[in-house]
Amino acid sequence: MHVAQNRPALGGLTPVRDDYSHAFTERYLRKGLETGLEALGVKALNFTNVAEGGYAVPESLDRLVETKLRDISPLRAVAQVVQVGSADYKKLATTSGFGSGWVADNAVRPETATPGFAEVAVPTGELYANPAATQVMLDDAVFDVERWLADEIALEFAKQEGAAFIAGSGTNRPKGIITYTTAATPDATRAFGTLQHVPTGVSGNFAASNPTDQLIDLVHALRPAYRQGAVFLMNSATLARVRKFRDLEGNYIWRPGLSDGAPANILGYPVIEAEDMPDVAANSLSIAFGNFERGYVISERLGTRILRDPYSNKPFVHFYATRRVGGAVVNSEAIKFLRFSVS
Repeated sequence: MHVAQNRPALGGLTPVRDDYSHAFTERYLRKGLETGLEALGVKALNFTNVAEGGYAVPESLDRLVETKLRDISPLRAVAQVVQVGSADYKKLATTSGFGSGWVADNAVRPETATPGFAEVAVPTGELYANPAATQVMLDDAVFDVERWLADEIALEFAKQEGAAFIAGSGTNRPKGIITYTTAATPDATRAFGTLQHVPTGVSGNFAASNPTDQLIDLVHALRPAYRQGAVFLMNSATLARVRKFRDLEGNYIWRPGLSDGAPANILGYPVIEAEDMPDVAANSLSIAFGNFERGYVISERLGTRILRDPYSNKPFVHFYATRRVGGAVVNSEAIKFLRFSVS
């Protein structure tokens, strides 16, 4: 937003941004009136582009959608989220570190190795939702159309992007974490962009004895620099199995959150349930452990757009909402998998 638009209004006038929000909800969403909406949108929103079709939602509505997405989209809650102004997003990642060394005060400083870089193009696609309401509902002054629309959009967006962040193909959608090539080799010898897996030693199952040891191996496959902020990621069926594991003293390794709303933890690390993670099967990557804020980036273009459609499915009014979202692994050292395989 421009600085001038954030200043208090003079003479008791309503800020332009509030004018747009009110007009968008009461005139456009409820009644389908577009008169003057384009001009208000151009003044209030610096990312409005009417040529794309529909109208950019006000900041207040977009914030509601964002909050709900963080609450119900598992990976979004722990990954790095960046907002971009263009359709595509690229990130430079280092593939090797800087060289360094010790020298005396008057010694010659030899040239050190320069770092290597790789460009990661984050696959992006257009995410859409198409909730509907009757005109009678929209005419009801008590009906909170803004809250209802935010709930419907966020629920559909979260369901679609949650699946894509885990298993998306990378074609017209994000690339999911389990679609990357994996290898059992450590960080020092593994190719950039290949994720490391720790085998259970048994195809399609945990080891028969001391299965907790495999989770410990998974934790310690991640370098200490990434463990601060690391989490486990698995679906409910897998978690139900892990919750039954005990340590050598007979205590369950699963612990409930210390406060209301806090995630439960395994071996001291939070566990996030993501239903799109695969069930345990032969060669499955059913448990991930990593620092997803360092390892996975979610890019989203500024602004959700909505096109009101009262014609396609009378007597319902559809609200066709779109947003461009991308996702990709940007640091292949920060995410590890437990692979249910012999090797």
